[in-house]
Amino acid sequence: MELFYIILLVFLGLLFLVAELVLLPGVSIGAILSLVCYGGSIYLAFRDFGTAAGVTVIVVILLLSLVAVVVSLRAKTWQRFSLKQEIRSSSMSVLPAEELRIGQHGVTLSRLSPMGKVEIDGKVYEAKSTGAYVDPRQEIEVVGFENFSVIVKTLQ
Repeated sequence: MELFYIILLVFLGLLFLVAELVLLPGVSIGAILSLVCYGGSIYLAFRDFGTAAGVTVIVVILLLSLVAVVVSLRAKTWQRFSLKQEIRSSSMSVLPAEELRIGQHGVTLSRLSPMGKVEIDGKVYEAKSTGAYVDPRQEIEVVGFENFSVIVKTLQ
């Protein structure tokens, strides 16, 4: 039964080591738990089976840990778990400044507080108001551009 606990602690130590390397880098919780499991298994091996078994467990732990570190840090190991889909389009590939001109009129689709959506000439744009909040369905005028946003003011 003692041999089962030694093997279990070595396995848990490896599991915590891989978790530290892959899932929790920099947190050190996995590393601490791994060291505790390794220390427990070495202690049990020396106590129950003697010096030869204790040294054997140390060598096995070192070899298994080295293999686990190498396999965990290889780039190809985790590629099967990573996202392979590539985004090839964007909802807004043209700058609004290329499609609109200052002075054009439109209507707000959502509340601009200060950012929101506006519709100008049948197209929807991300907009930023120059003043306070602008409620939905309000008439607006284009007064400028900022990156992919249209700067608007209310017509009042």
